[in-house]
Amino acid sequence: MQTETSTGDGRVTYLEAVGRALDAEMDRDPDVFLIGEDVGQFGGAFKVTKGFLDKFGPRRVVDAPIAETGFTGLAAGAALVGLRPVVEFQFADFISCAFDPIINVMARHHWRTGDPMPVTMRAPFGGRLRAGPTHSQSVESYFAHVPGLKIVMPGTPEDAAGLLVSSIRDNNPTLYLENKYLYRRLRSAGPLSLEPIPLGQANVVREGRQVSLITYSACVSQGLEIAEELDKEGISVEVVDIRTLVPLDVETIAASVKKTSRAVVLHEAALRMGYGAELAAVIQEECFWYLDQPVTRIGAKNTPTPTSPPLEDAVIPQPAQIAETLRKVATA
Repeated sequence: MQTETSTGDGRVTYLEAVGRALDAEMDRDPDVFLIGEDVGQFGGAFKVTKGFLDKFGPRRVVDAPIAETGFTGLAAGAALVGLRPVVEFQFADFISCAFDPIINVMARHHWRTGDPMPVTMRAPFGGRLRAGPTHSQSVESYFAHVPGLKIVMPGTPEDAAGLLVSSIRDNNPTLYLENKYLYRRLRSAGPLSLEPIPLGQANVVREGRQVSLITYSACVSQGLEIAEELDKEGISVEVVDIRTLVPLDVETIAASVKKTSRAVVLHEAALRMGYGAELAAVIQEECFWYLDQPVTRIGAKNTPTPTSPPLEDAVIPQPAQIAETLRKVATA
């Protein structure tokens, strides 16, 4: 359905990768349907589902009113009768309206009854677009504490497609968080594969020797760029993209840290009680006797995201700060 590709070599944007994966799964399985605000006639707030209404019709592409609690609860009910709903929140910020059906229904139901709950919740999140405090939030830590939910946060177009396919096919409620800053800024390395990528498998995207950078989502490409620059200084950074927060691939993270003996955890979300705290705890538990330095966390300041560009830049981790932290940890 997506026609955004402008290159002749099959490379696609992150946004288009999400759309192609969703389109393919709706083609493959007639039980998959989409529901959310403006997903049909408008094609989604970011045009991920442009053309879906014409192809699949209003029974499978459902434009919902501004009622996140209602249409999320509807999706849970649809899953219980054998459908595989994909819920789109226009912005992840609005997901707080649906806490009750997500936490008290979706996350609990299988453990109460044994029934599957195959709901995928897509939510564009994050800052850097100067969208202000109510359209820039990172919400992963709210849900990582809740047993029964899976959390997926792809950082590349390839992972965006493969992990979405796996999320839709999974029988558990899955929160699939798309970093909207990446939508039109990243392209796949080549023609896009729609093969599923298993949930719970981290990816070492850059080998290194001196320090492990453990990260996810938009911070992966940011970390890779910084690692390339530090390499010119003789500092070798290994970059690990965890890809899914729940389930977490502890084995790959631990193997990297045991090799380098140093770890820096990076995310865009606020530092206090951010997911980096969980990563740091896991690394300390698994790798304590291998560590030459304390695990260091980098995250946003503990404040709502400002609209002002200079202020937003002051809140969200910037390349110079990340590079200096990696430099200090690697050489201490």
